[in-house]
Amino acid sequence: MSKSNTASAQQIADTPATTVVSARPVVLSAPGRGEDLQVRVSAPATGSNLPVILFSHGFGWSMDGYAPLADHWAAHGFVVIQPTHLDSRTLGIPAEDPRTPRIWRFRVEDLTRALDGLDVLQASVPGLAGRLDSDRIAVAGHSWGAQTASTLLGARVLNSEGTPGEDMSDPRVTAGVLLALTGLGDDLTPFAVEHFPFMRPSFTTMTTPALIVAGDHDQSHLSTRGPDWFTDPYTHSPANKRLLTVFGAEHSLGGIPGRQVAETTDESPERVALVQRLTTAFLRSALHGEDADWKAAATALEGDPDALGRLWSK
Repeated sequence: MSKSNTASAQQIADTPATTVVSARPVVLSAPGRGEDLQVRVSAPATGSNLPVILFSHGFGWSMDGYAPLADHWAAHGFVVIQPTHLDSRTLGIPAEDPRTPRIWRFRVEDLTRALDGLDVLQASVPGLAGRLDSDRIAVAGHSWGAQTASTLLGARVLNSEGTPGEDMSDPRVTAGVLLALTGLGDDLTPFAVEHFPFMRPSFTTMTTPALIVAGDHDQSHLSTRGPDWFTDPYTHSPANKRLLTVFGAEHSLGGIPGRQVAETTDESPERVALVQRLTTAFLRSALHGEDADWKAAATALEGDPDALGRLWSK
């Protein structure tokens, strides 16, 4: 790790928010999936040449989750696309469903299907058509969604012999935000080895620039290691990566799935604000080439006695 800074959310400048419009569900035909793909699209009410953030939810969630992130990003100039994956509780697919072993693959296909359907998706929001910039696309995700998103950035899944599987990266995606992304498969618990054989990632080919966000109190029941497991995607990936460690944060990183929900075990508006602002600054830098916000955030991170997190880069 080459350099570090510390900061509080309050010190990081943010631009004024704008009104957000959204549409749900937008339905994309999905032959062979068993269910058509339902998507939520959110966008700022004004502006043009709007970059896209394609967001993959965590296990059991849906297009209606993660409002603290989706609404913030949309209010600050991004079109946010949120597909509902097959593991969503809203679909009620039982564990014995024959699709279950392949749900992790269906998740990746959901993201590429959404990218293929950008014309349909932007036409679903009144006044959005023609304002989207399909040449500037980032992918983001939380937990299982972060693993799903990471495959579009170049991460691959190892088979039982340790050989990397199919390359599922997508050249349309030029940046990523990976929130609470699980680490290497060498440290899985017996339960995880039995039930989640796809949780054996290789990050060595994850070459697309990305911001990785980890909580230093995120103790997973899927790993025999401590919270440092969630820093593996940074440690074992190539350059052009940043790591934000959020102090005191558990798996929900202060509540990014939503306020007062079961998954939010570490409710903290301040931590959520830090994640909102750092991810927005990173995405502006990566997609717009505008580094001022990111540099301001990194500068603000330095030497704060009430630090909420620490930033590393390589």
